[in-house]
Amino acid sequence: MTKARLLRLSVVLVSIFMILLIIVYWDNVGTAHFYLHTSFSRPRSPGAIVAGEDWEALPDVDEFLAKLLSSNLKQNSSIPRKTEQLLVQGSNKPVVSNLEENVRGYDWSTHKDRNSLDQEKLQVERQRTLREFCANSSFTFPTKERSFDDIPNYELNHLIVDDRHGVIYCYVPKVACTNWKRVMIVLSESLLDQGVPYRNPLDIPREHVHNTSTHLTFNKFWRRYGKFSRHLMKIKLKKYTKFLFVRDPFVRLISAFRSKFELENEDFYRRFAIPMLKLYSNHTNLPTSVSEAFGAGLRVSFSDFIQYLLDPRTEKMAPFNEHWRQVYRLCHPCQIDYDFIGKLETLDEDAAYLLQLLKVDRLLRFPPSYRNRTASSWEDNWFAKIPLAWRQQLYKLYEADFVLFGYPKPENLLKD
Repeated sequence: MTKARLLRLSVVLVSIFMILLIIVYWDNVGTAHFYLHTSFSRPRSPGAIVAGEDWEALPDVDEFLAKLLSSNLKQNSSIPRKTEQLLVQGSNKPVVSNLEENVRGYDWSTHKDRNSLDQEKLQVERQRTLREFCANSSFTFPTKERSFDDIPNYELNHLIVDDRHGVIYCYVPKVACTNWKRVMIVLSESLLDQGVPYRNPLDIPREHVHNTSTHLTFNKFWRRYGKFSRHLMKIKLKKYTKFLFVRDPFVRLISAFRSKFELENEDFYRRFAIPMLKLYSNHTNLPTSVSEAFGAGLRVSFSDFIQYLLDPRTEKMAPFNEHWRQVYRLCHPCQIDYDFIGKLETLDEDAAYLLQLLKVDRLLRFPPSYRNRTASSWEDNWFAKIPLAWRQQLYKLYEADFVLFGYPKPENLLKD
């Protein structure tokens, strides 16, 4: 009799535990749009590189979680019409309050004179290039051979997740990431303005855009889901649409230098400019504030910046800052099978095409680009005073980004 009671009690306790698990899980994840029905939802090619393992043979726990996530999809299959209408409302032009945006300004032209790109073929070519070099054993770079499971959680902090639409965005600083973060905030409704989700990306203040608490990123999964976090990441990587935007690596460095060292940035002055000025320009007794330094004509030169990047002591002290860290270290393109690869050089066309494919182009439009965006034609001038040996070392440092994303080797900068 006692055994029968214990058995019944065990069954009841297990049932209660499972119910609580389901309630807690759905409360946290909220994957209303777990399966996307876009042109991205396609069978994987035999050569596709997917998160370091065979997705056709998920571990038991992954199968359980996948079924759990799939069980309630029909109840929330689309965004309410009222929400859709609200999202297209709002101001059409930004409130420019940030110094950097004042300096740069916005380009609101429609670019109607540009030739339309065959976006579908372009994406096929970009993805083919990436996959071929990831699979090429003769092309090596640090971290290439590790699996997704080998990537530490702190290196997954650039993967922003929108569970409402089933989208994962890996942001790369200096590649329109501020505006793409704004788009992700609008889509995920992760930030409220007086109790109402933002509808227009440019209404979102810049300081909120880069606040880490605003976004759900992969590195936060451990705190939410504990030992299930990696399994959930893999399921989302398989089911969600994953995208990133890149740009010419050397031009990105120039852009990072311009925004962080040519403008008065207190944080970057203290963390990076002071050490650079001491190490590479032999300055001592430097001012404690950036405004005093600029007033005294003490500024980091582009040459100082390049020396800092090439100095072996830099990486020993701490990993590269995200604004000049290589894309392959930020987004792990050989471990994550990205569905869409955009480029800053074709930002307007790529952004419009991506929003269309995600079926959110009626909800919002991508904010306009800056009118004086750093141009690739500036490279020759910027690198003119940089010694040839340094340029060659710098290329080796960023070679993987050039090759993986199809940017031509800058031969003119690497030869006498």
